[in-house]
Amino acid sequence: MALRKIRLELARCPEFPEGSAGHGYEFVAPLDGAGNFDAAEWRKARARCTVRRFWGLEPPENGVLIHTGKGRWAFSYVPDETEDDEPIFHFDRHVFRAGEYVSITEHDGVQRPFRIAAVG
Repeated sequence: MALRKIRLELARCPEFPEGSAGHGYEFVAPLDGAGNFDAAEWRKARARCTVRRFWGLEPPENGVLIHTGKGRWAFSYVPDETEDDEPIFHFDRHVFRAGEYVSITEHDGVQRPFRIAAVG
């Protein structure tokens, strides 16, 4: 099991019909050799499971990957606050490989698709 850096880039959506490499996330999470998320390893390394949200010309936001209960995961930017959390659809069921897709419900309440651009 290893901590891996994963880059997500905005996929095609109404606001960006071609997607956008300038809008997305870079985060660190424990993955096994097949690219599956490992929650047990996350518990051991949660302080190192960070996220950086980049969104065009807006200042980047830095936070952490959190477990919100009942198999739900989110990116959180303000400790002990839930209003800023961005839930990740079926996070623990995804295979994190370049070319796959992940959906995140962002601050504005809109769920957007993101393409996994790199796993390092």
